[in-house]
Amino acid sequence: TQAWHIQNLTKLLRLSLHLESSCLSFPSLWDYRSASQPGSCSFRMTMDDMGKEIPVDAPWQARHAEEWDKITMKDLIDKICWTKTAREFAYLFVNINVTSEPHEVSALWFLWYVRQCGGTSRIFSVTNGGQERKFVGGSGQISEQIMVLLGDKVKLSSPVTYIDQTDDNIIIETLNHEHYECKYVISAIPPVLTAKIHFKPELPPERNQLIQRLPMGAVIKCMVYYKEAFWKKKDYCGCMIIEDEEAPISITLDDTKPDGSMPAIMGFILARKAERLAKLHKDIRKRKICELYAKVLGSQEALSPVHYEEKNWCEEQYSGGCYTAYFPPGIMTLYGRVIRQPVGRIYFAGTETATQWSGYMEGAVEAGERAAREVLNALGKVAKKDIWVQEPESKDVPALEITHTFLERNLPSVPGLLKITGFSTSVALLCFVLYKFKQPQS
Repeated sequence: TQAWHIQNLTKLLRLSLHLESSCLSFPSLWDYRSASQPGSCSFRMTMDDMGKEIPVDAPWQARHAEEWDKITMKDLIDKICWTKTAREFAYLFVNINVTSEPHEVSALWFLWYVRQCGGTSRIFSVTNGGQERKFVGGSGQISEQIMVLLGDKVKLSSPVTYIDQTDDNIIIETLNHEHYECKYVISAIPPVLTAKIHFKPELPPERNQLIQRLPMGAVIKCMVYYKEAFWKKKDYCGCMIIEDEEAPISITLDDTKPDGSMPAIMGFILARKAERLAKLHKDIRKRKICELYAKVLGSQEALSPVHYEEKNWCEEQYSGGCYTAYFPPGIMTLYGRVIRQPVGRIYFAGTETATQWSGYMEGAVEAGERAAREVLNALGKVAKKDIWVQEPESKDVPALEITHTFLERNLPSVPGLLKITGFSTSVALLCFVLYKFKQPQS
């Protein structure tokens, strides 16, 4: 699974991408990729095996859909992870990938989410993974360049409050009482935000129920700028995975510009920590973050930033959170099938409706292109079979296969290890009994 939609769009808009480096794990006693951590390794392999039976375009049709949708990821983790280290990594894995808590999300939904991002290694990795590339000049250029192409057709600061599709033309009203007429509508906002729009006729019951049940994740994005990239003097990349309940940040990325200017570490306060730390003053969050970086990187230079910026996405009224909406238990099998279903002449895009890299910009582009082709199909300009189009592979960034070592593929889980040792012990005991039985009696 590769991000062909966003890469090809980037090329079309004449933007460029920058390659990121690998990660530093903290505490340094463990490495989530290592076969020396059988619990964590087994968790990832089990996740990938379960995900293989989930259709990316219809997870509610999976063979175990009903069973997995009734439990949370915490339930699943506690069942398949026997060691404290493995459970803590698994909880962190959920926090980092969907900015939510394991007890909040459906196991079916999360297994699907990881599956449609290419599996546990692809979604979690920097090198050859979901965090590998960033835009030279910032991702905001995508919207800016598209706006240049569209000109005055783009209406800023005009949130839609009313959609009436009872007549031949659809009537749209904005918050500042502007009116527009059109034949079709594509909604690309998070599902829960459509509740802010009044519809005539009203939304179907299933759609109305769905949008009330998909909360957004919680995250505060924190940028700490320094005089120089001091971490590189120790040959650190600036990407850290931090497993510590008292640590405000769980994952970081080096956000230094490609030319080496504006050295910065970008960190994320996730899920329960975002809710807890949002109550503190900004300066206190800054101090806690810098103290953490000093501890992890082993450098007092981390205590002397030149600038600090943060964005609490939970405060943003037109997203409600980040990175994506999540499905609590029971919702995917009950309402999931309506996520992309049109309502009259209203079609639905947004990253939540994607079938590959949902939750990412790649998913947003895929969903937007699919919804646009649905409208073109309704206009008679595109055949129905061409609505879902596989994006051609990028020639500039060819796909690299995710590989696992022999030990990673065959390392037994704790239950498996117990079965092996139990069997070995039973065989040894049986041999001992037979040996004693066959000895001549004195």
